[in-house]
Amino acid sequence: MPVTKTVDRTNQIFAAANALTKLKAYVGIPAEASPRQPDGALEDQPPSNAVIGYLMENGAPERNLPARPHLLPGIEAAMPQITPRLEALGKAALLGDLSAIQKGLTAVGIIGENAVKAQITDGTFAPLSERTLKARKARGRTGTKPLIDTGQYRRAITHVVK
Repeated sequence: MPVTKTVDRTNQIFAAANALTKLKAYVGIPAEASPRQPDGALEDQPPSNAVIGYLMENGAPERNLPARPHLLPGIEAAMPQITPRLEALGKAALLGDLSAIQKGLTAVGIIGENAVKAQITDGTFAPLSERTLKARKARGRTGTKPLIDTGQYRRAITHVVK
């Protein structure tokens, strides 16, 4: 007669399921970690990258800034890569594998982060105004791509798992 060993993994499964419902991967620019370097004599206190991100994503008509959505479209574009990862997290929770959940959410965050950066680089946005282009040229910059001037903003896109 074969010997069967039964192991009760109920606690690990509940802990993993609990972690899966509480942990989240966030992609964006944390306000507390988004300082910018002043841009020459034009800025004493430059806005944070988080503020710039909000203004660019949503626009500010009162400041003649059109919306240039990149965060949400970037994440939406990455969903075909993200969805299978999230499904695997559900399976990991059923196995009680806490480390797989943490690693999986980190992978989801990295995918999202890279997708948003790609959207900034490759996306189609409302063109820059003549005033902005002249200001860039006066600072010695020749780029005409919205959302990309010094590269500080794009580099500030990150992810966290909380």
